[in-house]
Amino acid sequence: MATWRIEMACIPANHSNKEPLPATLLPILINFYKCKIPLTHAMFMDSSNSNGGSERLLALAQRLCLYKPPPFPEDILDHIMEKDDGSVVSQETTTPIHQNKEKFRYKRAAVLICIFEGDAGDLRVILTKRSSKLSTYSGEVALPGGKAEEGDKDDGDTAKREAMEEIGLDPELVDVVAVLEPFFSKYLMRVVPVIGILHDKNAFKPVLNPAEVEAVFDAPLEMFLKDENRSQEKMQWMGENYLIHLFDYEVGNKKYLIWGLTAGILIRAASIVYQRPPAFMEQNPKFKVP
Repeated sequence: MATWRIEMACIPANHSNKEPLPATLLPILINFYKCKIPLTHAMFMDSSNSNGGSERLLALAQRLCLYKPPPFPEDILDHIMEKDDGSVVSQETTTPIHQNKEKFRYKRAAVLICIFEGDAGDLRVILTKRSSKLSTYSGEVALPGGKAEEGDKDDGDTAKREAMEEIGLDPELVDVVAVLEPFFSKYLMRVVPVIGILHDKNAFKPVLNPAEVEAVFDAPLEMFLKDENRSQEKMQWMGENYLIHLFDYEVGNKKYLIWGLTAGILIRAASIVYQRPPAFMEQNPKFKVP
């Protein structure tokens, strides 16, 4: 039977073949098989815990692997570039695109929304504070990630490689379960958010690259749906009004401001994970295709 083969293939190395896996895991494993998600030993590390932590993450991964992002016009930047009348400017800047097309040339990047279960049972996401010495977004809070490089198989590969380079997160510890619709940075870089599950948080020992990252911390994902410690600013792009959201977050004695593109991505991710809209109006920028 196919189900039996899937079950046997997913038994961890330290699991007795005389001891069956919990019955509740079987439909999850079958869905992973259908979604072509690699099943790793890390997924089952905590399956015997009384709080069922690993099982909750598996259920979340099962649901997220079925997520299909809305259709997105891949040639939208080509249409924007063709409007060479000086009216099209980058978000958060007033530089007309047609005056510096090399700067705004289409590029691709990916960021990792790495989710794990906190000690209190809440879902948390790993964030970084970028080095103040960087030429762009210096000192700002960001998700691990960066530009695609030759050799990256896909957006998930890009996001995990960058996370390894920036904070020492072993790609083997993260299971990519969903890819969201792309966002655009203020330089019109196409940024693809990738949701990954960190099943064994204790195995992650941060090693920061000081040239890129000053700090790494985590925050509750659900905070990006709440209208608490949040402010907003009105912006305009291509004649369309939209809002930039800013979240204040304090951990220990350190305060962080999470805003702009990173906040927008996390609002979207939290909406998908928790299956509800935020408690405030998003008002995202709209891309007009001529």
